[in-house]
Amino acid sequence: MDSLDWLQWPAMFVTVISAWLIGSQQPRRRMIGFWGFIVSNVLWVVWGWPAQAYALIILQIALFGLNLRGFKKNLHRHQSRKP
Repeated sequence: MDSLDWLQWPAMFVTVISAWLIGSQQPRRRMIGFWGFIVSNVLWVVWGWPAQAYALIILQIALFGLNLRGFKKNLHRHQSRKP
């Protein structure tokens, strides 16, 4: 077992929890979900590089862009709702 193999478990856990949070009706939880997805993207890339999982790395980079877009859209909505 490689020294970074353990990293796939927290990456998976953060991904699942973030997916649950993204589905929330509460803007704050959605924002936390997007932060979690961004953290999971980084964790998957760190795990995938020594494993030479280049398709996974490219996928995570693409998902990072989508998560960043979702984060920005929700940030603007969240800020516009504040009194």
